[in-house]
Amino acid sequence: MKILSVILMFCAAFVPSFQAQNSAVNAVRVDLTLDQEQFLANEDVHIAVRVTNRSGQELHLGKDADWVTFTVDGKDHYVVSQLADVPVQGEFSLASSKTGTKRVNLTPYFDFRPVGRYQVTASVKIPQWDKEIVSTPISFDIIKGTKLMEFDFGVPLKKGNTNAQPEMRKYVLQQAIYLNQMRLYLRLTDANDSSVLRVFPIAPMVSFSHPEAQVDGFSNLHVLHQTGARSFNYSVIDPNGETVTRQTYDYTSTRPILRPGVDGKVTVAGGLLRANLADSESALAKKTDLTPLPQSSTNDATKPKP
Repeated sequence: MKILSVILMFCAAFVPSFQAQNSAVNAVRVDLTLDQEQFLANEDVHIAVRVTNRSGQELHLGKDADWVTFTVDGKDHYVVSQLADVPVQGEFSLASSKTGTKRVNLTPYFDFRPVGRYQVTASVKIPQWDKEIVSTPISFDIIKGTKLMEFDFGVPLKKGNTNAQPEMRKYVLQQAIYLNQMRLYLRLTDANDSSVLRVFPIAPMVSFSHPEAQVDGFSNLHVLHQTGARSFNYSVIDPNGETVTRQTYDYTSTRPILRPGVDGKVTVAGGLLRANLADSESALAKKTDLTPLPQSSTNDATKPKP
């Protein structure tokens, strides 16, 4: 009888705590969204944390550096190594019936190099209630890409600086199948391929496409590849991995090809430029206020065919 009384007293003490926790979960909802479901190793994994407030109170969030924390599980539920704290601090108020979104890039802060499936969970602290709300997990895959070609290049010197030792980097073009569609990717690394600076998709491509690529006298990478039956994507990427030009060409009576000029520039010859999709040339012009350095390619097949 005494044992039964103790059990009933324990349950009576536990129920209010459980009800309070359940009430907090119902009052605030945390959801995660991703822009895509598959990524190459070292590609940016941008995740959005959506906090929906249905509590009838105004919430004050973001004051602490750990108001949002992430847990990442890999294959067989092992916890993925966290390389550093994810920067999420930024105070804001969230009125009742409103939704606030915090977007972060997880790639610099977790080891996503192994190919496989990953699962992310976010926990949001509600300091007013001393409670923590956990999201439903969201999953994505790290996939393997195939290297097509690579180019070593020197980062151009700033104007007026002519004596500094050049910093060498590497452009690597890769292809991978994303949701049953072939994509062309750029991987930007240091000279030894030990530090990855950027990885991102350039554009979709047809399976029979043979991309052309050349580095101009200002260390910009020019890439031309086929995206459809008679369409081609032309992109120019600077030494920091920024796309400064993106254009679409159509195969008409002639096929578009890359053609180097005597002044160190690279242009597209042949085909027909879609004027309504052409980027302004001013963006690239701003990038060429630099001292050009020599480049080399490990793939002679990237030269345009006559």
